Amino acid sequence: MDLKYIGLMSGTSLDGIDAALISVDANDNVIFEHSISAQLPAELKADILQLCAASHDEIELLGRTDREIGRVFANAALQLCKSANIKTTDINAIGSHGQTVRHRPPNAERHHNHAFTLQIGDPNTIAELCGITTVADFRRRDIAAAGQGAPLVPAFHAAVFASNTEDRIILNIGGMANITLLKQNGDVTGFDTGPGNVLMDGWINACLQQDFDRDGNWAASGQVNTTLLEHFLQTAYYAQTGPKSTGREQFNMRIVESALAHFPAIAPEDVQATLLELTARSICDAIEKSSGSNTPVFICGGGSANLALRKRISALLPSRKVSDTQELGIPPDWVEAVAFAWLAKQTLNNLPGNIAAVTGADGPRILGAIYPA
Repeated sequence: MDLKYIGLMSGTSLDGIDAALISVDANDNVIFEHSISAQLPAELKADILQLCAASHDEIELLGRTDREIGRVFANAALQLCKSANIKTTDINAIGSHGQTVRHRPPNAERHHNHAFTLQIGDPNTIAELCGITTVADFRRRDIAAAGQGAPLVPAFHAAVFASNTEDRIILNIGGMANITLLKQNGDVTGFDTGPGNVLMDGWINACLQQDFDRDGNWAASGQVNTTLLEHFLQTAYYAQTGPKSTGREQFNMRIVESALAHFPAIAPEDVQATLLELTARSICDAIEKSSGSNTPVFICGGGSANLALRKRISALLPSRKVSDTQELGIPPDWVEAVAFAWLAKQTLNNLPGNIAAVTGADGPRILGAIYPA
């Protein structure tokens, strides 16, 4: 009998909670069945953003927000069951990514003994409210094994998107962007390339009080400022080789505001156009350095809906086919949520969920903690 799993994903963009239902058959094939997206309440989103930077009385805010996100996650899972017309007792487990509020991976300045990552969204609360076994806290075991703790989705990409007849690149554009190179010989590499939507979302919110730039229309109305772009591209992260990962700690509105202090006359729409070009360039530079010039690219994540960004990526990769993961069987908006459903399955079956070549961990590890129903 096929086993059913729910994946819950709330990413750096804070654009909502993705909940996806999958089934896994006896041959370990993953079948995407249903999905919903749930809003994050505005007050909760504000609390999360406050936790992403140093603030007063953090422990009190952290504890309260951890429980509240857990309740919102649980409600998303219950709404998904209702929408799919299935009983909670039919679900084998929930895999919850949680909400990242701090990510400090090992790097040249930070020894792995001092690295940490923190995702909140109390899994005890999810298990209690849903009555479904919940698997969470996937990233910290990889950190403990001297890894980056991210990206973890390449293991899922390898399980469901790899081909034995061609190399493939899976490009995930969320708040941050990451690539997975799937070689036809079975080798897998990948890393975070830098910002995805996070800087564009932050700038349009600051200027127009909109959560995101629909279809990239505002960016398309502006002109790229090449001097500002080159300033951003000097960020040391882009020159680093993998394994590497990043987050709001490095790419946030403070770096935009700091840069603009030296470029005060740039029109807001030109800043947005430049931030879109930064995302496209950093992604495409990483792809060009990591793979053959004809390797096809399949996009997933919220950034797949940004038509101006997709158009620019295609223009920067003229020799490659650029498509999205719908062609490979999973709609691009739901790949990460499906991935964490799959990771819950891995954990419950005592199977590893990381790829050491991607994260830099000392080896494959069983990820996550199990909270029984």
